[in-house]
Amino acid sequence: MNAPHTAPQASSGLLSLQSRIAGQVVTAADPSWDEARLAWNLAVHQRPAAVVFAESAEDVAATVSFAAANGYRVAPQGTGHGSAALQWDDDVILLKTSRLRGVSIDPAGRRARAEAGAWWQDVTVPALAHGLVPLHGSSRDVGVVGYTLGGGMGWLARTHGLATNSVLAVELVTADGRRVRADRENEPDLFWAVRGGGGNFGVVTAIEFALYPLTEIYAGTLFFPAERGGEVLHAWREWVRSVPDKVTSVGRYLAFPPLPDVPEQLRGGAFAVVELAFQGSGADGDALVAPLRALGPAMDTVGVGSPSVLWDLHMDPPAPVPGAGDGMLLADAPAEAIDALVEVAGAESGSPLLSVELRQLGGELARPRAENGALASLDAAFALFAVGIAPTPEAKAAVEQHVDAVRAALARWEAGRGYMNFVERPVGARHLYPELTYRRLCQIRAKADPTGLLAANHPIPAAGV
Repeated sequence: MNAPHTAPQASSGLLSLQSRIAGQVVTAADPSWDEARLAWNLAVHQRPAAVVFAESAEDVAATVSFAAANGYRVAPQGTGHGSAALQWDDDVILLKTSRLRGVSIDPAGRRARAEAGAWWQDVTVPALAHGLVPLHGSSRDVGVVGYTLGGGMGWLARTHGLATNSVLAVELVTADGRRVRADRENEPDLFWAVRGGGGNFGVVTAIEFALYPLTEIYAGTLFFPAERGGEVLHAWREWVRSVPDKVTSVGRYLAFPPLPDVPEQLRGGAFAVVELAFQGSGADGDALVAPLRALGPAMDTVGVGSPSVLWDLHMDPPAPVPGAGDGMLLADAPAEAIDALVEVAGAESGSPLLSVELRQLGGELARPRAENGALASLDAAFALFAVGIAPTPEAKAAVEQHVDAVRAALARWEAGRGYMNFVERPVGARHLYPELTYRRLCQIRAKADPTGLLAANHPIPAAGV
C-alpha cells in the first residue's frame, strides 16, 4: 500500500521531472503557462501545480511515479471537455494526454484502438472507410477516452447502449506506476470499474472498443420557430412513445449566436428543434417522421445520408468556447413536465441559454446486461442538459442561475441519480450509481489507489477512507 501523500516538494522538484520524460513540463514560470492549463471550456480556470504534456505511455508512467514519490496527485486530461467539476489544489499535476492521438482500425475484427488523446474524428473517419462506426458522441472533437469512461450516449445509443459497454480492453497506468492491460481475462475488477467509473482507477493510455457496420443513416433536424416550442415538444414527446429502438432523438430549444461562422439562415435565430437518427430505410424513416413533418417545420434536413452526418447533427460549437451548464436524468417527462420546460426555457421565458435539450433514453440503454461494466444501464426515460455561453463572470452567473431554474422546474420528475457526462458541477459520486455498484467501486478504488493519487472530476472514495 502506498504511503499517504505528504506536502509537495518545492517547484524545483517538478523541473526534475522534465529529465525523466520525452514530453514537456510547464510551470507557472513559463510563458506558455496560461495556454497550457486551458480546458476545452474556456470558462473553466484550471489551477494545477504544473502541466505535463505526455508523449507516450512511458511518460505517463514516469509522471505517476514521480507524483507518488513527491506528494503530488495526478489529474489526467485529454481534451478537457469534462473539466468543470474538477476540484483544484496546489498538489495536483495536470497530465495532458492530448499528444497521444494514435488510432488503429481492425476492420475484420470490427474493433478500434485509440490512444488517450484521440478525438472521435480520429476514429470515425478511418472506420467509416470500412463501413464501420464507433459509438461516438455528438461532437467530433470530444475525446474518446473521457467520453467513454463516463458512459458515452450517442446517436446509436438506444440500439447499442452506452459506449462504455462496447469497450473490449483498456491500457492504463495504475497509481503505483504499473502499466497494465485490463479486459475480461486480465484485471477484471479494473475492467469493470473503468467502464463507467471515470478516471478514478488509473491513467488510461489507450482503449479498444467495438465497431458496428453502418453505411447509411436516416437522420437530420426539423427546425421550428421557438414560439412553437410547446406544440413541437409535446408532439415529439408523444412521438417517442412508439418509436423503435433504432431511433435516437432529441427535442430541444436552440439559440444561435449572431456570429459569422453560423449559417445565415440560423444566425441569431431561436428555434425549437427535433434531431433524430434512425437505422433504417428512407421509406421507413419517412413513415416514422410523418407525424412530426405534419407540423410544418420551417427547415427540414432529415433524410438518408452517410453516417458522417451524425458528426455535426447536434450542432455543437466547432471550437473551444466559454460556457456553463448542467444536466439531470428524468424518470419521465409527462405533459406537465413539457409545460414546465416551455415556461422556464421557451420563447417567452427570457432565457439566456444556448440550448436546453431532452434526450430520449430507453432501448438498450435501459438493459443492465451481466457483461456490462459499472455503468451497466441508465434507469431513466430522458436526459436533460442545459447550457449557455459564459464569456464573463457576470454572464456565467446569469447562465448558472437559469440552469438552476431549469433543473428546479423539472425536479419533481428527477430519476434519483445522475449521469457522469452530464454532471458539470461537483457532486458526490454516490449520486451517480446504484448503491451496490457504488460500494463495489469504492472497494476497487481502495485496492487500485488507496491514497487518492488520482484526481478525478467526480472522485470515488476508497472504502474506509
